[in-house]
Amino acid sequence: MTETMIAVIGGSGLYEIDGLEDARWQEIQTPWGAPSDNILTGVLSGVKMAFLPRHGRGHVHSPSSVPYRANIDALKRLGATDVLSVSAVGSFREDMAPGDFVVVDQFIDRTFAREKSFFGPGLVAHVSVAHPTCQRLSAACLNAGLDAGITVHDGGTYLAMEGPQFSTLAESRMYRESWGADVIGMTNMPEAKLAREAELCYASVAMVTDYDSWHPDHGEVDVSEIIATLTGNARNARDLVGRLPALLGPARAPCPHGCDRALDHAILTAPEARDPAMAARLDAIAGRVLTI
Repeated sequence: MTETMIAVIGGSGLYEIDGLEDARWQEIQTPWGAPSDNILTGVLSGVKMAFLPRHGRGHVHSPSSVPYRANIDALKRLGATDVLSVSAVGSFREDMAPGDFVVVDQFIDRTFAREKSFFGPGLVAHVSVAHPTCQRLSAACLNAGLDAGITVHDGGTYLAMEGPQFSTLAESRMYRESWGADVIGMTNMPEAKLAREAELCYASVAMVTDYDSWHPDHGEVDVSEIIATLTGNARNARDLVGRLPALLGPARAPCPHGCDRALDHAILTAPEARDPAMAARLDAIAGRVLTI
């Protein structure tokens, strides 16, 4: 058994966790540069918590400039075991209305301007992301949302676009009608892939703010309307997060779905051929398997 630490990566609209005891902001250095911001740590209902504002306080990072590798590395260094991503999305489904939450279970990655792996030349690894979210953590998020009285959809495909612009009407129709995506956002990739490489359980709670641009009765995305919806979503997100410690508990058994053992057979580079500098950078991410 290990000690649980729930890390929350807050997207647009979620900038704090209510009720944290012994709360303090910590500056964490990583081999991948500085994370988006300092990390708020504390204890909530007897369980360690960490909070990282994905865009930085004041929203200073665009989706493409978020230092995703540094963020995941910093959380791993702090001792995070479970990572909850909370982010704003547009909806491609009539029944996934603004104000609803979606516990995402699949992704389509359309980003192209971001570093997507901790590994590379000199130390090559391939992890499976067939099931990119942790079923155990996702179930806890679903139950926490339902307990809070939030309309939560169990499962959905999140299309990650590069941004920072919103979709054209043609793109929105294609993603909805041909590709079968349910929601669209700009930040969960490569975040989910990196969390898997770091052997962290990862869940995504997507907060619907709009209908993208496909809906004939709603027209194009309006930022002022999004901000208004975000206010209500943020209150609900804080309520959901506040219920997670009771569901996950302070002690953590190995993940039944193997998230915490994702690197067991992933590294292909022979030990004698590994780049020492690359291995040193991976001390927090892959130290468990590189020291074997």
